[in-house]
Amino acid sequence: MTLLLDTHAFYWCVRRGADIPSHVIEALHQAPRRLVSDISAFEVAFKVRLGKFPGAAGLRDRWAEALTQLPAIALPITTAHALRGGTLDWDHRDPFDRLLAAQALTEGLTLVTADAAFASVPGLSILRW
Repeated sequence: MTLLLDTHAFYWCVRRGADIPSHVIEALHQAPRRLVSDISAFEVAFKVRLGKFPGAAGLRDRWAEALTQLPAIALPITTAHALRGGTLDWDHRDPFDRLLAAQALTEGLTLVTADAAFASVPGLSILRW
């Protein structure tokens, strides 16, 4: 099972002293690959700039180091991801979440998230935080 961490899951996984559930730690250790979407980098930078995620300024400033620390691989955004995110039959307006769901669906990934909104995405494999 290849994991795609949503933005907040990645933030908590690389934050020192974070309380990560044991089933998530186990899944991270067992996963052959851990991915973090490039849209998460954009979301962190955007929300830090707006003052909506000030605690993530350190993550924004050391993004590449945090990927190496986990370790995880950056997942680029493709045209197929963008088109699927825009047409996804899901009553959720957050463009960051829509793109994460589309990437997970398109690539056959399991999304690691604490966000209950993803549970209503048809066919999406989720590892709940």
